[in-house]
Amino acid sequence: MSRKGNCYDNAVMKNFFGILKSEFLFHKEFESMDYFIVEPEKFIHYYNTNELKQSSQ
Repeated sequence: MSRKGNCYDNAVMKNFFGILKSEFLFHKEFESMDYFIVEPEKFIHYYNTNELKQSSQ
């Protein structure tokens, strides 16, 4: 993810994985391993293209 010991670089990835778990993983029931492999890709595409994000500006 980033340089060793640099918490500021890792913060973005930790935030994303937290969102992935809370909005996707904990709300789905997976029927098979194939379904589990395909669905995160769909969620990531949705997150990158449609999800409204707050801006600090």
